[in-house]
Amino acid sequence: MWKMHWLVILAVLALGCGKPTGSNESSTAQNASAAVAEGGAQLDGPGVAVGEFLEALRTGNDERASKLLTATAREKTASLNRNVTPPASDTARFSIGKIDYVNDDGARVACTWTDLDEQGQPKTDEAIWVLRRQPDGWRIAGVAAQVFPGEPPLLLNFEDPDDMFRKQQWVREEMRRRMEAGSSQAQKEEKQEKSVRR
Repeated sequence: MWKMHWLVILAVLALGCGKPTGSNESSTAQNASAAVAEGGAQLDGPGVAVGEFLEALRTGNDERASKLLTATAREKTASLNRNVTPPASDTARFSIGKIDYVNDDGARVACTWTDLDEQGQPKTDEAIWVLRRQPDGWRIAGVAAQVFPGEPPLLLNFEDPDDMFRKQQWVREEMRRRMEAGSSQAQKEEKQEKSVRR
């Protein structure tokens, strides 16, 4: 069975039902303030912003996560009365990777997110966070990640909820199609196995 990628869950929840805002902002900020990149280097700028955002996602702190979005993304999600955080996960871990600057006001930050799958085994996903420098600091505008093996990365633009909704629908339909195809194949194999036994 296909497991929905954590970034797609993020998009689904951003467009799904709203939920009460979290209130553990001080502990989230404290945990993320010492964010370090892979290899132990101290982070700054967009790396810190992504670290704080991921910690807010990990702990389910909607208020903190929302404050780390660009002004446009905050406005769009607020107008839809939506939050951007999936359910908190005590088992999730993340690390910040390479930071690429795009002009003076843009950046892309690589990260990994590891959590337990349905069988309780660690599963690691990679993503690239897209940030923009704003008057209040570096803020999250979107994220790109591979949802299905062999497919190009899916870009979720938090500043364009309509586009996110279309992509969410496509992912759901594609998951359903792949699950049905897998189920049909399993049934065919079972029938072939039974006919061989006779």
